[in-house]
Amino acid sequence: MSPEVIAIPAIYAGFAALEIARTRFFSKPKQTRGDAVVEIVSSVALLALVQPMVILAALALSAWALPGARDALVGLPLIAKVALFLVLDDMLQYWWHRASHSLPWLYNLHRAHHSGEYLSVRVVYRNNLFYYALMPSLWCTGALIYMGLAPVYVGYVIVKQTVIIAAHCDVRWDAPLYRIKALSPLMWVVERLISTPSTHSAHHGQHRSDGVTHYKGNFGNLLFLWDMLFGTAKITRRYPAAIGIENLAPISAGAQLLWPLIRR
Repeated sequence: MSPEVIAIPAIYAGFAALEIARTRFFSKPKQTRGDAVVEIVSSVALLALVQPMVILAALALSAWALPGARDALVGLPLIAKVALFLVLDDMLQYWWHRASHSLPWLYNLHRAHHSGEYLSVRVVYRNNLFYYALMPSLWCTGALIYMGLAPVYVGYVIVKQTVIIAAHCDVRWDAPLYRIKALSPLMWVVERLISTPSTHSAHHGQHRSDGVTHYKGNFGNLLFLWDMLFGTAKITRRYPAAIGIENLAPISAGAQLLWPLIRR
């Protein structure tokens, strides 16, 4: 069994345990019955079905389109291999995420991620089932694995998922660090380099008028650096008072999971 298959669920379980100990993991404020359905179905479907199928399809497509490129990147320096994942996976996901907040049809695929009125590790994989199936970065990841970067991907995806899970956790691990004056220079770098609870919760905020919410920015997944480079960053070191979607009526769990097959 590949190490990330064990490591990522273990990391997720660790942050879930932190929420259980410090907040209300199983019963979030304003939670509905539909929220639990969407989160369970989308998370299980992504990890057990959608992501493996996309990677396998990308491997097959790469073998058909580029038969001579198998393991072609094995000889690259490690830093170049990591850079390829950062650009073709993480940066590409930044642009996919950004587009999903600009294009109405794509937002319908991403809306489930923001429909819950709370932040938690529970929403990390909460999305329409077609959102990940169409995600260009997953297909590029499959191509990079085909070209020999599977060993690098193992470490990369563990780091990436750790940052993403930690950024969604409603136990704000960054808050006490901001208050330690000696860590101020380090935290200045950290909050501009990777996603944190402060910057990512701003993306999930419900009311733009609160001075913290920034749902038209802070799109970074692993690297917040993309927001810094492409002009979508907002850093306040504060957290929005309300989480959710502003000015849109709720939709059913079925529509969240299977739009456009279910539209009501």
